[in-house]
Amino acid sequence: MLKDDTINEPSEIKSLDPNECVFYVGNDSVMKNAFDLIPHFGKSEKIILKAKGNSIPNAVAIANILTEKMLKGTSKIKKINVDSEEIHEMGRMTSTIEIVMSKN
Repeated sequence: MLKDDTINEPSEIKSLDPNECVFYVGNDSVMKNAFDLIPHFGKSEKIILKAKGNSIPNAVAIANILTEKMLKGTSKIKKINVDSEEIHEMGRMTSTIEIVMSKN
């Protein structure tokens, strides 16, 4: 489950599997996040970007920067999952996205 989409939520990297890096996208700088992920791409077979609510455009921008600019020709977007979840306390739905990137 993804975290709440509060305005000042920082991004966070979690690597439970050595071949996989999960990155929870917050509202930090898109370029900073892209640069922070490059070393993890060298160690992992795939990177999974997860975002919800207002952080979704940041996740899409990070994926595009990495695959089309910084790691062009060596990485690709493998899969994109779009969903929504209900926040019971607030009685509303929040959109979520998961972008799976892998090495070529």
